[in-house]
This record gives sequence, C-alpha cells and structure tokens, in this order.
Amino acid sequence: MTTHNHSHSGPGSRIGLSIVLTTAFVVGEGLVGLWSNSLALLSDAGHNLSDALALGFTWYALRYAMRPADAKLTYGYHRGGILAALANALALVVIALFILWEAVARLRAPEPVASGPMIAVAAIALVLNTVISSWLRGDAKNDLNIRSAYVHMLGDAVSSAGVIVAGIVVALTGSSLADPVVSLLIAGLIVWSSWGILSEALNVLLEAVPKGLDMVALERAIRDAPAVLNVHDLHVWTVSSGIVACSCHILVTEQSVRSGEGVLRSVCDRLRSSFGIAHITIQVEVDGCTDDGVYCTLQPAESDGEHEHS
Repeated sequence: MTTHNHSHSGPGSRIGLSIVLTTAFVVGEGLVGLWSNSLALLSDAGHNLSDALALGFTWYALRYAMRPADAKLTYGYHRGGILAALANALALVVIALFILWEAVARLRAPEPVASGPMIAVAAIALVLNTVISSWLRGDAKNDLNIRSAYVHMLGDAVSSAGVIVAGIVVALTGSSLADPVVSLLIAGLIVWSSWGILSEALNVLLEAVPKGLDMVALERAIRDAPAVLNVHDLHVWTVSSGIVACSCHILVTEQSVRSGEGVLRSVCDRLRSSFGIAHITIQVEVDGCTDDGVYCTLQPAESDGEHEHS
C-alpha cells in the first residue's frame, strides 16, 4: 500500500526582486571596492555575487520542483532544490578560499585603503541584505533550498557589518591591516555558514535518515500497531525538504483483506501523525520473506538474494 501527501509551496514572491536588487548592488560595490582598494569591500562584493547566484538557483529550483512526476523521474523533480542548495554551499566555500588567499597576501604586503567609500557602501549592503534576509526567513524554516539562500544573505549582512567596523578602524588609526583581518573573518563566516547546508544536502542525496528522526521510536510505533507481529526491510529517507518517505515489510497474522487494510491504515496514521512522513509504502506479509534484519542489505537484481523489495 502506498499513501501520498505531496505538497509544495510556490516560489517566494520576492525572490525575483531580490535577485535584481542584489545584482545591481554587486556591480556598484565591486566598482567602489576597486576604486577604494578595499579587499574587505571586494570580498563583500564577491559574497554578494554568490548571493545573487544563490537566489537565482533557488528561484529556478523552486520552479523546477513544481513539474509533475513522469515516467523519467517517478518521484518528481523535488531533488532540484537539494542540488541547488549543494551548489550554493560549494560556491560559498570556493569564494571563502579566494578571500583567504587574498587576505593573506594583503597581510604580508598591506595596501592603503579609502575608508569613507568603504563604510558608505558596506552600510548600504547591510541594509539590503538584512531586508532580503527578512523576506526569506519564514520559508527558510521548511525548505533547504530557500534556507541556503537565506544563509547566504544573512551571512553577507554580518560580513557587511564587519566591513563597516574595518572601515572605522582604518579611519581612526590609519592602519589598513583591519581590512584583510576582517576579510579573514568573513571567509571563516562563509565556511561556517555553508557547512550545515552542505552536510544536510549530502545527507539527502545519500538518502540518510532525516536529521532528528528517532528510528527506534519509529520502529516501535510500527510494531505496536494492532495485529503487527514484526517489521523488517525498513527504509526512511528524505526526497526533498518537507517530503519524507518510508517503506517497510510488516508481518501480520492470517486475516481477511478488509482487516489487513485496517492494519495498513493504522500504521500509516502513526507514521504521518508522529513522524511527519508524507510518502509511505508498506508490504504486508503473513509468512514473510527472508528476514535479514530491520535494515536490510540491498543487492543487485541479478544476485542470488532472496529478499524481494517493493
């Protein structure tokens, strides 16, 4: 038996506007960064550019995920959002490495920095990134794709604040060392903010158990359902943000088809209400197939394995 409850929220209404605003600002910030010779400002412009790309990936992935399932992709196109999140996280790491390289070079050979333009442009960036972050915050709680863009924008708001601090230090002390020091901090912030997104996206692609889901409690909930004697071949994985799937074999006593349907409904209701699982596939057995444990070892179709999967 398979139950379906696939839902998907449409793309955020303000993501397109966020892309336009961020892209326009990147151009201006990059030009001012070159003119003022500020590595921190150029680093922030690079981070803002990654924000624009992240928002573009997010927007496209949200539209892509709305396509219905077909004979080519029977689960639909939901994984597009996960791939976008992974691409965003990897882009952040690359940018952080570039900033790190340049910052070390500036520490070895400091260069003069114009603090006034540096502070003014970073202040505008702080306001822009804070506003866009607030737009994405609500949807970021339930969607890894949007969360990756949200982390981009929030991280850049913090880095813009760092650039402002560096500019003030340069203006007060005349020392340009604050510029590469803040750049190093920005690089560290970028890596830190991207790590959670990167690991979560990889876990989804590896079909790992969703973070925070208690498999012992889930197994117990199935075993405690009326008329269920045992459970094996149990798999739980994330298709995409908010879409968790589960498949398993349950062993029941000899009974009528109508009674078996009641058992299935009972198990499915438990999994949906207690664990938020949207897609459930259950194979009911009386005698049972070869039992190789709760979590079976998958084998290629051409092997001699006797375990039948459905």
